Amino acid sequence: MEAVSGMVGRVVDGGFYKSFAMVVMSEIGDKTFFIAAIMAMRHSRSRVLAGALGALVAMTVLSAAMGWAAPNLISKYYTSLAATLLFFFFGARLLYDSYKLDASENWGELAEVEAELKEHEDADSKKKRKSVLERVLDPVILEAFSLTFLAEWGDRSQLATIGLATQQSMAGVTLGGVLGHSICTTIAVLGGRHFAAQLSERTVGMAGGVMFLLFGFHSLLNPDTDTA
Repeated sequence: MEAVSGMVGRVVDGGFYKSFAMVVMSEIGDKTFFIAAIMAMRHSRSRVLAGALGALVAMTVLSAAMGWAAPNLISKYYTSLAATLLFFFFGARLLYDSYKLDASENWGELAEVEAELKEHEDADSKKKRKSVLERVLDPVILEAFSLTFLAEWGDRSQLATIGLATQQSMAGVTLGGVLGHSICTTIAVLGGRHFAAQLSERTVGMAGGVMFLLFGFHSLLNPDTDTA
């Protein structure tokens, strides 16, 4: 019993809660959120959810693995320092962008995603032959997966996941991220556009900025014990 309790404790640790909070605050109203929301208005919700969530789970596992491997390749002192600086940068950037945001403008990502999806659909309609993957896999799932994966690559939440995994349990960061993505993507598919309309982009951005700064201060006050 104690062994099971210890195993659960190692998984559901600070990394789990940090990863979960980071994903929820970063993904609500993000490009991947609106990709799932808009596609779900045009296609089967279950297939859009399968494709989008599949991409986000794959990206979370990949990012956490990259963060776990980094301290084994580079001194943990430097990877922890880089993660701390990353949290402060994201926090400051989010607060600045939110402060500069015009109150009359809300969720600028929405218009951008709509334009990109229309362009993508127009390109698909002109195709005369389907690719091998399109013949084997469901085209809606494949489209949701590919668009979401590409949008998430290099995104703030991906880099933050890598940073968290350099300091916290890989399993905890992965499970927290997957749970956060599952909740956000499900909300997006069921009615993301309506949900986002009830929130202020500035408020969400400010809250996310404060959260990243708190991560940075926590990391700064609890430095890794390894030396350079």
